[in-house]
Amino acid sequence: MTCDQKVKRPWTAEPTEKVFEIFIKTTPERLWEAIVDPELRQRYNFGASASSDWTPGSHYELYGGWPMILSGLKTLLESGESLTTPGSLRYS
Repeated sequence: MTCDQKVKRPWTAEPTEKVFEIFIKTTPERLWEAIVDPELRQRYNFGASASSDWTPGSHYELYGGWPMILSGLKTLLESGESLTTPGSLRYS
């Protein structure tokens, strides 16, 4: 999704789309830092790498694991800890 596209809610998604809605207790600045900083991203991405130049409207690529990645991001920002579920530990 590009930054200029309208955000879809889960109940308005097309049958082939996946929409994840997650609530994270953090500041917008800390969230952005966690998205663009490679060292922080490594702590919650479980081996997946992201490709983007991080400018508004730019393309973003990443394959599979969204629920676990978003859970890892939430855990990291809210507690400072890495996610340690059985699924996440497969990638550590």
